[in-house]
Amino acid sequence: MRDELLTPGLKVGLLGGSFNPAHEGHLHISRMCLKALGLDRVWWLVSPGNPLKPQTGMAPFEKRLASARAQARDPRIVVSGIEAKLGTRYTADTLAELTGRYPQVHFVWLMGADNMLQFPRWRNWREIAMTVPIAVYPRPGYTLKARLSPAAQALAPAILDSTDAALLPLMAPPALIFLSGPESPHSATEIREKSDWGRA
Repeated sequence: MRDELLTPGLKVGLLGGSFNPAHEGHLHISRMCLKALGLDRVWWLVSPGNPLKPQTGMAPFEKRLASARAQARDPRIVVSGIEAKLGTRYTADTLAELTGRYPQVHFVWLMGADNMLQFPRWRNWREIAMTVPIAVYPRPGYTLKARLSPAAQALAPAILDSTDAALLPLMAPPALIFLSGPESPHSATEIREKSDWGRA
């Protein structure tokens, strides 16, 4: 796909998720990361199927992809279904493929503070931390817990000061930063509960 064309030296944030559905919160955190980290673009990696999420209430892949495209109202955001093309379901495998194909692109994994608490449950999570730098964005009720989480303690020597955010994309992993800024109250769970999303 043309919109996934990557040139050497680009700084690209990777925001993985089900996007079930995509919402204003995804746009908010993408713009926050673009600014704080000095990224050239953010890829929304729409997952064919998240191994840690139940399939009940999960809308079809094409519907979730369409919802992300409708919500990505910023020319710097690329909505990608590349995981479906690569046949990867686990983040570690996706990152291995992307860094192998584009060795001169500076990828950064973007993760919500809520996911930081679950990070040790991800397959090969330590390998992920050794593959690309990670930026953790604030989420209501999780921001402080993420800083105190087992994953954060394990990666403590790799944590940067928040004032060094712009340096993160060019740093060799492991490198981790906790971003600060306005927290978005939007959540896909709440949207699903208040609508018929996923039932069609």
